[in-house]
Amino acid sequence: MQNLLMNSLLLLAQVEYSYSYSSQGKAPGPVFWICWSAFTILLIVAMWKVFTKAGQPGWASIIPIYNLYIWCKIVGRPGWWILLMLIPLVNIIVGIILCIDMAKSFGKGVGFGIGLALLGVIFVPILGFGNAQYQGPSASSGVVVAPPPQPA
Repeated sequence: MQNLLMNSLLLLAQVEYSYSYSSQGKAPGPVFWICWSAFTILLIVAMWKVFTKAGQPGWASIIPIYNLYIWCKIVGRPGWWILLMLIPLVNIIVGIILCIDMAKSFGKGVGFGIGLALLGVIFVPILGFGNAQYQGPSASSGVVVAPPPQPA
């Protein structure tokens, strides 16, 4: 009886842990990495263009915490909102508010802001590569950011 119980427990304990990305135990191939790299570069360039349109340095979009500060500056929110972005669950609400403010700062509606929050991979390139012009910060706070000069 003890032998039967021991064999059953050993069968239950047999777990195979796989730390690879596929069920066959192989790493992703070069096609995956090429597509992933192209997608990542597209999003970085799109966010760079958004920051540039708002009169901020484009390189600021790739610096992790600093980009949140510049984002708050673009939409007219105070810089201490970065702390709110570091609190779990609160950051979701604050992120949605910042996306809506970003859309309004570029002359888009609330629907576009919700799109930025939920489908940023689609809406950020639309904002960056589209014809939207920065119209100044939409949120009413003490932060004033002058819009970039318009070409003649």
